Parts: sequence; C-alpha cells; structure tokens
Amino acid sequence: MSRIAKAPVKIPSGVEVKISGQDVAVKGSKGTMSWTVHDSVTVAVEDGVVRVSPAGDRPEHWAMAGTTRALINNMVTGVSTGFERKLNLVGVGYRAQAKGKVLNLALGFSHPIDYPVPDGIEIETPAATEIVVKGADKQRVGQVAAEIRGFRPPEPYKGKGVRYSDEYVVRKEAKKK
Repeated sequence: MSRIAKAPVKIPSGVEVKISGQDVAVKGSKGTMSWTVHDSVTVAVEDGVVRVSPAGDRPEHWAMAGTTRALINNMVTGVSTGFERKLNLVGVGYRAQAKGKVLNLALGFSHPIDYPVPDGIEIETPAATEIVVKGADKQRVGQVAAEIRGFRPPEPYKGKGVRYSDEYVVRKEAKKK
C-alpha cells in the first residue's frame, strides 16, 4: 500500500494556499487553481506545508487521501513553476506554426489543421517540427498534447507522425516478398 498520503506538500515562497471547508484554492505567479476535496479527506495548512489525512480508517479513505495529496501537489507545482509537454513532428513536410490562439498544423493531409488553443494553455513552436505545450494545470497540458498527437499518431513502419519528445516508437519490419 502506498504511503504518499502521509507525506506533506511543501508550499514554496510566492504560493498561497487557502482552505475553506472542502474547497482548496492555490494562488501563485502562474495563476490560480481551485478544487473541491472529497468528504472522506481532511486538508490542513500548518507551518508552510499542506497535510492531507483520511477522515476514517477505511482503505477507500486512504486511497482518496493519496489521490488528494497528489492533486494538491500538482496544483502547487503548477502555479509556481508550471508544466510543459514537448512534441516532435516526424515526416517530410510536417510542420507546425503558432499564430496567436491557433496552432496551424501541416501533417500530410490535403488540408491544414487549425487547432484552437484552450484558455490557460500556451503553445510555442521554437522550430517548425517542434511544439511546446505549457500551462499550470497538469491534466489540461497533457490533454492538449494528447489531442495534438491524436491528429497523426506515429505509425510503426516509418515512424512518421506527431510524437512526444521522450516517446520511443517501436518499428516494424516491412512485409517480405
């Protein structure tokens, strides 16, 4: 059984955590996030750390406490340093260009793809074949990166497509005659 719920979440300088009832609000330089905690968990701020504890001693309460602790830690990290996901475009003619709140993708289709960037997310294209998705909410950053990857996932024969920068594509051998 994991003991992650017992570890306190350290609050870095410049981050403010407020708890009112079951609502947790975290404010930092990258933005503000709030979340409502489940009834089976209690949250307290003391001495610059956030402590999460289960309301009861049942296994479900401990599981929910661990999940809550991880989510609060992600909120604190997100508003202080933020999260980012890097994507690479592999293929001849595959390119991306960020134009304001729209990401323009050329992925080998007969038409370009215009992806509207959601609020709270920043998309940069340092190179024509590289996309960087940034934001304070870890879940939203991952979801946006997955949606962009979903337009053309990497295929196993040539490896062409949109892939995460740390992703390894297992290549298949071509059919023999």
